[in-house]
Formats: sequence, C-alpha cells, structure tokens
Amino acid sequence: MSDGTGSRSFKKDFEMNVFENYAAYYDLLYQDKNYESEANYIDKLIQKYFLNAKSIFELGCGTGKHAMFLAKKGYFVHGVDFSNKMISFAKNIVEEHKDLVGKLNFSYGDIRSVCLNKKFDIVISLFHVVSYQLTNDDLKKTFLSAAKHLNKEGIFIFDCWYGPAVLNNKPLVRVKRFENSKLFITRVAEPKTYPNENRVDVNYQVYVNDKKTKNTNEFKEIHKMRYLFKPEVEFILEECGFKLLNFEEWGTGKEPGIDSWGVCFICKKE
Repeated sequence: MSDGTGSRSFKKDFEMNVFENYAAYYDLLYQDKNYESEANYIDKLIQKYFLNAKSIFELGCGTGKHAMFLAKKGYFVHGVDFSNKMISFAKNIVEEHKDLVGKLNFSYGDIRSVCLNKKFDIVISLFHVVSYQLTNDDLKKTFLSAAKHLNKEGIFIFDCWYGPAVLNNKPLVRVKRFENSKLFITRVAEPKTYPNENRVDVNYQVYVNDKKTKNTNEFKEIHKMRYLFKPEVEFILEECGFKLLNFEEWGTGKEPGIDSWGVCFICKKE
C-alpha cells in the first residue's frame, strides 16, 4: 500500500513492513476516529453522484471499519489491503457480524496491481491511502486499478493530503496517548518535510505498556506521505480515463483552502 525510496529491495521491504507493527494497535490508536460519520459522508457523495449504486470496491481498507458501516447501509463491499494483519482484523468483522455475511468481503492485495476480474459501481480509497503513493507511476497505477474495477460511468472517490495546507500549516511533532483495559500506548510523531519531493516522512515511535505485566514494547515506523495538488491529480486522472467531477474539503463539502489538510476528489470513469 505504501511506497519507499531507494533500491528495489529496500522498497519491497518497506512496503511489506509498514503497518505490520502498527496494525496490532491500529484500532486503539484511532479509537477517536468517527468511521460511521465518515461512511455517512461517503454515502451522501455516492447518492449524489451515482444514485442506486449497489457495489463498492475499497482500495486500502485497513481494518475494515469504513467498509463495515457502508455494508450496513446495504452496499456490497470488497476491501483489499497490503497488510496481512490488517486483513485478518478486517475479516474478524464478518465473523462478528453475521448479518454482513455476503455483503462484506476482504482480501490481500496491492492496490496498484490488484485484479479481481470483477467490476463495481463505486471505488473508494480513504484515510489518505492515495498519499502513500509517492511516485507518479504508483499514483497512475492506483488510478488505473480503480478504473479497471469500475463499471461504465462508475465513480471513484478518494482523499489525500492537500499540498497548499501542508505547506501553510507545516506538520509539527505530536504526542498522543491511548489506553484500554489492557494497554497504555504513547505515540510520538516526528515529521520531516521534503518540499522538493512533495513528501512528509512521519517518524513514529510507539511505546506500548502492558498494564498487567508492566512490560513495555517499543517500535518505530516511518510513514512516507505525499501531499498533492489539484492540477497534478487532475492531469493523472485524465490520463487514466477519469473526469474530475468535484473537489472539496474532506467531510465538510467546502471549497479547499490553505487550511484544508484533507481533501476529497470525486471522479467519473469516462
């Protein structure tokens, strides 16, 4: 799902490892994320741009929370992710929610090359998955994957980091603390910006304290994030057979500005 830099072997290792440690604590780290509200936002966009859509393909589904809430709305949803651990957690949703059997499916896959030999009304890619595509080639491959899996005049919806906002409100060091009945987690995020590459490397240092044993586990991960600008996205979309229908601030529908870190693109397969 992500893209590294340097040699092919480093790139492959990075892609295979990013999120693998993180995945074990992913839902706890994002326990304050309102997946249901975000799924409602996506549903409204779908109803606006493809009324009566029935099927959704999600590129980079993570632990399956968005997919779950969209399936509860009646859509058939198939999600893919490049992390086996994420997929295993996502599959647990189907086991825990028997009412979603037949409506929700997950499988391992690289969003740049996945081929299900199946078409959908809608393709989505949420929570900045597109920003993990660091090169133009990877971005193009991701958009082509979306086009390949869409029915005629199907809709592709994705969000990403928005360049003007990233440059206007430069990312800062952040510390967040989370806990449940078993664990206490401290996450330190130290960003480093590479303006000539339109990239921010977010260096995560995570401390996981087991409340029962008092043992502490520590791990580090680097998440390389590309921030994007409308003209470059529109250009690559057109090359991949899409027409940009709308471009708005994520979740609000407002016109993006220099404070809009997250933006949403709504595109139609031509």
